[in-house]
Amino acid sequence: MKRYLILIAVLLLVAAWVAACSGQSTPVAPTVSHGGPVEDYVSLIDALRAVGAAVEPAGEVEQPFFSVKGQIITVNGADVQVFEYADEAAAEREAEKVGPDGFHIDNSIVDWVASPHFYKKARLIALYVGDDANVKSVLQNVLGAQLAGTDLETPDLPAPTPKPTP
Repeated sequence: MKRYLILIAVLLLVAAWVAACSGQSTPVAPTVSHGGPVEDYVSLIDALRAVGAAVEPAGEVEQPFFSVKGQIITVNGADVQVFEYADEAAAEREAEKVGPDGFHIDNSIVDWVASPHFYKKARLIALYVGDDANVKSVLQNVLGAQLAGTDLETPDLPAPTPKPTP
């Protein structure tokens, strides 16, 4: 009888091992949109996609003036940094650090490579550094008016006139 029980146990272990190694895995359920208002990172991506934006996660980011790590997403090909806080009060405290022009943050001046645009919604602060009108429009549509930022415009300079040669 003892041999019979050992044989059954061994057969069950072998069957379990074969099933685990068969290459078939349990399908993973796709992330389901909750379709509600923008409150967090996932709902932001859902809302951006719902208005037709092409959105892809692109990694992590840290900014010295924010207390949390952020996520980079590409929105229609442009990088947008998204910082998610534990609650709206924490996001509001961080948002208060950002001056109206987006260059003055806390007690520092940031030298952005392009125009900074900060948006705040619920527990999120989003930062887009760029001048693409389509990206700004999509972000404003989903997140509301920007919290801070400015447009850097390159002045139209006249073409240089060649000096006459003597």
